[in-house]
Amino acid sequence: MPGFEQYADLLSKLGKYKLGKSCLCTKKLEYVDLDVLQELVKQSVEYMKETSI
Repeated sequence: MPGFEQYADLLSKLGKYKLGKSCLCTKKLEYVDLDVLQELVKQSVEYMKETSI
């Protein structure tokens, strides 16, 4: 997914998921590590805050 290259380390630990054009998809939350997902969202939000005009 464009823009998530910097999170490759976290994505490798996330669990079972698929990347769409602009989304991260999973069939069930039990397939992913929720702690890793939380960290991914946290880092993404921080990045957006830092780069927003």
